[in-house]
Amino acid sequence: MEIIGYTLLVTIAVSLLYAVIGYNRLVTLKHNVKKAWRNIDVLLKQRHDEIPKLIALCKAYMKHEQETFEKVISARSRVATAREAGDLASLSLAEGALRAGIGQLFALVENYPDLKANENFRHLEGRVTGLENAIADRREFYNETVNIINIRLEQFPDVFIARLFDFRPFELLRFTEQDKVDVNVAALFQAS
Repeated sequence: MEIIGYTLLVTIAVSLLYAVIGYNRLVTLKHNVKKAWRNIDVLLKQRHDEIPKLIALCKAYMKHEQETFEKVISARSRVATAREAGDLASLSLAEGALRAGIGQLFALVENYPDLKANENFRHLEGRVTGLENAIADRREFYNETVNIINIRLEQFPDVFIARLFDFRPFELLRFTEQDKVDVNVAALFQAS
């Protein structure tokens, strides 16, 4: 009878230990997702701050491109609103519009050699392009982090711990169809 008691005690201890380790692992993953989102948020904020400088500089040279400026400014506003609300679906749509607007703006710069040669413009263009690349990298990292926790939340036996402590799956950042289509650079140059 003692052996059954010890076996039961060891089984309970191992199960409890596994539950604690599983819970801590899920908490770590949850915070990794939040950290990954904050990294994207920081980059979005930095880009948000750089775009008005870029637009102001371009406006001084590009007097007839008001429609492009308005598209970029409007998309920037939608990104900021979605970012602050944490609305990933709206953020993805607004991001696509903003990237398209910035792409069109950079394509139009080709028609303004004085602007293209301006040192401040080249600096801002490099800064915005660098932020765009960093955001793309961070989006990929965020989605990988979300995927890891979402898989763990569905795997046996972590699913029981997740349900017991009300862990919820996270939403992936999705690309719109517009984001997946190759950019038609010739059309961007003709837009001017």
